[in-house]
Amino acid sequence: MSENNFFAELKARFQDRPERVFLRLPDGRIITYGDIDHLSAAFAGALLNTGAKAGDRVVAQIEKSPENVALYLGAMRAGLVYVPLNTAYTAEEIDYFLSDAAPSIFVCAPDNEDNLSAIATKAGVKKTFTLGANQNGSIINAANNAMPFDDIHPRHADDLAVILYTSGTTGRSKGAMLSHENLSSNANTLNSLWGFTSKDVLLHALPIFHIHGLFVALHVAMLGACEILFLPKFDVAEVRRYLRDATVMMGVPTFYTRLLAEKDFGPDDAKHMRLFISGSAPLTEETFNGFEARSGHKILERYGMSEAGMIASNPLDGDRVAGTVGYALDGVNLRVTDDNGLPAPINQPGNVEVKGPNIFKGYWRNPEKTKEEFTGDGYFKTGDIGALDEAGRLTLSGRSKDLIIAGGYNIYPKEIEAVLDAVPGVSESTVIGVPHPDMGEGVIAVLVAEKTPVEDATLQNAISSLAKFKRPRKIFWIDELPRNAMGKVQKQILREKYQGAF
Repeated sequence: MSENNFFAELKARFQDRPERVFLRLPDGRIITYGDIDHLSAAFAGALLNTGAKAGDRVVAQIEKSPENVALYLGAMRAGLVYVPLNTAYTAEEIDYFLSDAAPSIFVCAPDNEDNLSAIATKAGVKKTFTLGANQNGSIINAANNAMPFDDIHPRHADDLAVILYTSGTTGRSKGAMLSHENLSSNANTLNSLWGFTSKDVLLHALPIFHIHGLFVALHVAMLGACEILFLPKFDVAEVRRYLRDATVMMGVPTFYTRLLAEKDFGPDDAKHMRLFISGSAPLTEETFNGFEARSGHKILERYGMSEAGMIASNPLDGDRVAGTVGYALDGVNLRVTDDNGLPAPINQPGNVEVKGPNIFKGYWRNPEKTKEEFTGDGYFKTGDIGALDEAGRLTLSGRSKDLIIAGGYNIYPKEIEAVLDAVPGVSESTVIGVPHPDMGEGVIAVLVAEKTPVEDATLQNAISSLAKFKRPRKIFWIDELPRNAMGKVQKQILREKYQGAF
């Protein structure tokens, strides 16, 4: 049935209002909902003209643009499986992704065609396009010349819609398989939970090769037939200018810290806003409190991942508590277990596990890893450490792989980072464990200063509030923490850098 194709659900929300603005761009271009419907049909026609059939993969490594959105929607309406890739990936990394995903079609940026077309051919890709206009091999030209595919290809709820490759910080990236039902259930839940209506205007400065910008932001807005202020990237001056026309912004914590770094940022910037949402990386209490003090708004923090979409959220109405990610979404079962698989006590950290219609179908071509990541009763092991309070509110402590075990004691980095982040003069911190000849692992803090490094005595006084086994044994100052495209600190890079510290 075509209605099980998630594109049909999206189209049903805007097809009676084709004149509504969908994307408004800084260069003055306006893409209406009717425009994106026609564009996606044209792209679907071009994709199907290559001989691609339902279930075939379309891998795309392209910059953010309305045409990128049309390619994604066109692939979905044609029954194809869309595979977006980080624009920062190198040719060597693309080689791996093309070999693993085995796509029929690869779409790359015009500047990368010479480097990547040979790699695609070697990987068995039947057709390589670029997204450049007026260029040989451009899918835009192919779409202009193709018969539009105005239909919507029938899909079952369990059919794949997308494969999202995980960041691969601890090994080869794995492809998380997301179905039409996965996308639909999550988008509808969030649209309702966050109160989206056609009156909203979403400020979108996120990349769209990631679940946050591509699914959480676009899907939720499209279900509300909202207008989207579609910025190519986060630029603090541009964002401040467009905030005055927006009602909602979704961002990573770095967006909010950069706004707070603007000395004159304040209530006037946010006077038309109803909601600021943060995700993809932990939001510190200092940023949460500082943003509320400056703007008058409490940031709504939520929690999700590629394999599950969104899992939990602070409420739209009700208390948003700094340092927590709120409650499990409707329809999502969330539990915290100890290392024996038994329920962890209230307010005690354990392994976060989830189950629901949002949970992915497994890892592409990796049944062994898929089996390993699910419990016998069907819960997905997120790899996160967290605790539930009496009301069911979830507080995360970090990733299980980031857990530090020193002298037999479990140490959760986030607890130490919260203390360090609160020290005046510390811009941000991260805490890691590296090999220690006596303790097994030793605790190291890596800090970024607001101006100049804080005196050691001040830091030692701050961490004296922690049990001795939790206190960093060494502290290093660097200019900036290494982060991936979504703002997550890449602790593995720091563990490698400081592995010989003891």
